[in-house]
Amino acid sequence: MQGAKRQGRRRSPAKPKICRFCEAKVSYIDFKDAETLMKFQTEKGKIMPRRITGTCLDHQKMLATAIKRARIIALVY
Repeated sequence: MQGAKRQGRRRSPAKPKICRFCEAKVSYIDFKDAETLMKFQTEKGKIMPRRITGTCLDHQKMLATAIKRARIIALVY
């Protein structure tokens, strides 16, 4: 059994993630919309990265700014 190769599972190609803000044609992410902002945070309050959420660069920047503004006003933690 020393020469046997390990057979791993083959991964199927990952489905491309689509920015949900681009789909909805959102031009501005409002910091007062706490329910939406909470979806893009972990349980501890960290902002989720783009590779996990699938948001585009422009919307990720707007999202981060909106979350930071909402933290200052204490709408989200």
